[in-house]
Amino acid sequence: MKDVSGSVAVIMVPLPAQGHLNQLLQLAHLVASCGVPVHYVGSSSHNRQAKLRSHVPPSSVPSDIRFHDFQTPPIPSPAPSPNSPYKFPSHLQPAFDATSSLRGPFASLVRSLSSVSRRVVVVYDSLMASVVQDTGSVPNAEIYEFNSVSAFTLCWFTWESKGMAPPPEVEADIAELISSKGFPSILDSFTDEFMKFRASQKECKKFNSGCIYNTCRVIEGPNGTATKHWAIGPFNPVKVPEKRSRRSAHWCMEWLDKQAPSSVIYVSFGTTTALSDEQIREIAMGLERSGQKFIWVLREADKTDIFGGGGEARKIELPQGFEEMTAARDLGVVVRDWAPQLEILGHPATGGFLSHCGWNSCMESISMGVPILAWPMHSDQPRNAVLITRVLKMGLTVKDWTSQHDVVKSTIIEGAVKALMATEEGEEVRKRAAELGAAVRGSMDEGGVSRAELDSFIAHIAR
Repeated sequence: MKDVSGSVAVIMVPLPAQGHLNQLLQLAHLVASCGVPVHYVGSSSHNRQAKLRSHVPPSSVPSDIRFHDFQTPPIPSPAPSPNSPYKFPSHLQPAFDATSSLRGPFASLVRSLSSVSRRVVVVYDSLMASVVQDTGSVPNAEIYEFNSVSAFTLCWFTWESKGMAPPPEVEADIAELISSKGFPSILDSFTDEFMKFRASQKECKKFNSGCIYNTCRVIEGPNGTATKHWAIGPFNPVKVPEKRSRRSAHWCMEWLDKQAPSSVIYVSFGTTTALSDEQIREIAMGLERSGQKFIWVLREADKTDIFGGGGEARKIELPQGFEEMTAARDLGVVVRDWAPQLEILGHPATGGFLSHCGWNSCMESISMGVPILAWPMHSDQPRNAVLITRVLKMGLTVKDWTSQHDVVKSTIIEGAVKALMATEEGEEVRKRAAELGAAVRGSMDEGGVSRAELDSFIAHIAR
């Protein structure tokens, strides 16, 4: 690999939401490991959040990542609304809108780096185009769009927004589903305010030099023949540390160490989903009645500022005696703080993942060869669930998206968990997930397809 340090500088510009902060920080590590200095920009609070929750062990973090804490005006940090029938995290919208204040400081950073670098390469989240729009006027700067969703979902959004039918190469049953009026549109997955914010970004994408995806051609095929589209994923580490050298000392890992192989289902709905008390009770009863071992991460959704503000945090209540009963039977554990998700998924005792199907979670589960019980909540998640269950066939469905506003009863949850963890159908899904996981991990090895994509991107920006 050509040494490009000192001649090329890369700037990462994430959207201030956990699933976006995390992906671009992971990409920053991959790029920096190739000898390219990386600048990661955002508010001091969101940069701190990204570093605190990073999957990458500190001992392996390249020194060539510099964080720029830009000043932003005070941002409201309202509490999430667990009783809203719409699960989109509208309480984060003030943070998205406030990103407009980053435009000036970012433009100054680009100009400063352009004077001492042969080339400045800006990699921006597709929802941050307005922040980087002035880069087009800098002669030695290039702009690359990062798409934080699956290529499958992105294509689906494009077909729908343009009123196009899926192309002939899409399998007939999937094409029929995509074209079905019974499947909710983009408008059902987002709020009006977010759709306006999303639309405002499109006007600022005139100077793109290419696109980057956190996906792998092993998962999603060739995705077209565009020469300036790089599928570099998975961004997340694909080898979890051995027990002796774990980054995390989280107590739940000790509990996992005592469980049989593939016996535990991991339950987590990500950082943006707020569940009602009624739904939490149904999940608790469903898990108990399934008789399957579980780790359940039960946290409130992130606020704009995860370090404070916004009033007293909601205390999530479980049915009386639930935690004591599950502990006495060694049935499962409830984690109420930040959990080491990648380490949990990579543990041999973990045999399934009850998930909202956020793309980070999907990629991590695929990387570790863990099958998914799909329960999408909002945004790209319904389309990711189709990719997981219908295309890749490495998951089963808990809840049909057309009944998204209904509380899922414990009997449904019990049946879904048993189907994945204790039936022949579940065993077939598990086998498919294991095969796909092995292929994806191999793609990151020297000579693997994703490693080749990363090398191609580095060579391109260093040309």
